[in-house]
Amino acid sequence: MQGSVILAGFLGSLVAGLGTGLGALPIFLRSGWSPNAQRMMLAIAAGMMLGATFFSLIQPALALVHARGGDDLAAVVTVGLGLALGALALWGLHGLVPHEHFTKGREGRPTLDLGRNWMFVLAIALHNLPEGLSVGIAYGATEPATGHAVMLGIATQNMPEGLAVAAALIAGGASRRRAFLIALGTGFVEPIGGLIGAATVSLSAALLPWGLAFAAGAMLFVISGEVLPETHVEGAERSATFAVVVGFIAMMALALLMT
Repeated sequence: MQGSVILAGFLGSLVAGLGTGLGALPIFLRSGWSPNAQRMMLAIAAGMMLGATFFSLIQPALALVHARGGDDLAAVVTVGLGLALGALALWGLHGLVPHEHFTKGREGRPTLDLGRNWMFVLAIALHNLPEGLSVGIAYGATEPATGHAVMLGIATQNMPEGLAVAAALIAGGASRRRAFLIALGTGFVEPIGGLIGAATVSLSAALLPWGLAFAAGAMLFVISGEVLPETHVEGAERSATFAVVVGFIAMMALALLMT
């Protein structure tokens, strides 16, 4: 049973990660994407990440605590602490790993200079790690449909993000082939997160609500601290906000129809 959960988490997060490469394919048909179009892609992805955080991670975590006899206070404490730990973990990781955002610029330890493209790769890889973690943890749930829903949702969310990354790299001088390969490569971080998540919750069923909440906190840190600031620039706040709403609705539909 434990091996099957780990395998499912790995394969599910691998499929989800491949969404970045699938989303980047349109650059071979059209290489020029306006900065506003790139921001809208990221905003839609942020909305879908937010929807996945609530419907596929926080809500099931609360339900699990209640199903195991915990009251509302126990649910709040368990999920609240898990959220805080996940956000703190990603905050610490972002402080250690050097990376660069398209708008915000460089962050993390300045000790390494890997070149702009590789710094972008590390930034997106940091986004994808908690996504893979959430897929792996979701496959530890009692219902396989939960894992399938999170996998499909994250894969779908990765598509506009992959296109936005590839388009920005082309705008920065990268070739179409290189931009596609970089976008595809960032998705391969997700199976690492999937393995970690699935292996952790497979050790004990008691860890599942904590794992779901931890992944949710990590996702919230990425959404608020990394993705949304990239979209709220140059007067694009209103259009980006509506794009977030569209992404959230899309993920809500996926989560409810797949479970």
